[in-house]
Amino acid sequence: MSEENLTGTLRKMHSALDVRVTYRIPVGDGLFPVSERVGGRFSLRYTGRMHCVACGRAMRKSFNQGYCFPCFRSLAECDMCILKPETCHYHLGTCRDPAWGERHCMQDHIVYLANTSGIKVGITRINQIPTRWIDQGARQAIPALRVRSRFHSGLIEAAMKAHLNDRTDWRRMLKGHPEEIDMRELRHSVLERVSDDIEAQRARHPDLAWEVLDDDPVTLDYPVEAFPGKIVPLNLDRQAEVSGRLLGIKGQYLITDSGVINIRKHAGYEVQVE
Repeated sequence: MSEENLTGTLRKMHSALDVRVTYRIPVGDGLFPVSERVGGRFSLRYTGRMHCVACGRAMRKSFNQGYCFPCFRSLAECDMCILKPETCHYHLGTCRDPAWGERHCMQDHIVYLANTSGIKVGITRINQIPTRWIDQGARQAIPALRVRSRFHSGLIEAAMKAHLNDRTDWRRMLKGHPEEIDMRELRHSVLERVSDDIEAQRARHPDLAWEVLDDDPVTLDYPVEAFPGKIVPLNLDRQAEVSGRLLGIKGQYLITDSGVINIRKHAGYEVQVE
């Protein structure tokens, strides 16, 4: 099927960082090069059908951004420790899928600082940089620490949350770019400020170890022609078709002249893209 007209199950947007972030929307077996359409007309229509992103079964309601209820209840990637990595229970032998845990959680992770809707702390697998930063709509980001597992990164993030936000205000993020700051200086000052809290975590978890990083900061430029003056969220459950002029893309959001839509939130929805 032509890239100009795709029908299939929606997934979160694929992104890549070149001079500017580029995006493609997975629709069924195709990829729609949406960043090339900024400034032009765009249409996304929900067919009324929905399929689980894991098992493919038809479903009436989506859980955790695209999963059917049985998969939501059984898969490791839907467990609560994905949202709160400091509660990881792999070491207790109770992981829902130890093989999945080995591939995704028992790998080197990065604790980073990002400038999204403001300064925040976050964690991600080392091979998910810069994808994680792009998905959050970060304007600037810098790695701070490297650890051996998701659990360890969660322990450090939990310590740092006493001093820093760990969430992005998506409405503020879509209003425009935050004021740029010296990310190297930020990393230095934050690590000094949280050192006692991290050491306290190590006192409780003696195997916790980290490497302080000296990586350069990254600045991300998004394909945005104009930011919205007013944020109008669009939802395919209430409005089966989103169409109009595509003004830009940031994070996992499409910005149109009729409102903004979170593509990741609609994973599993069967759509037609034109």
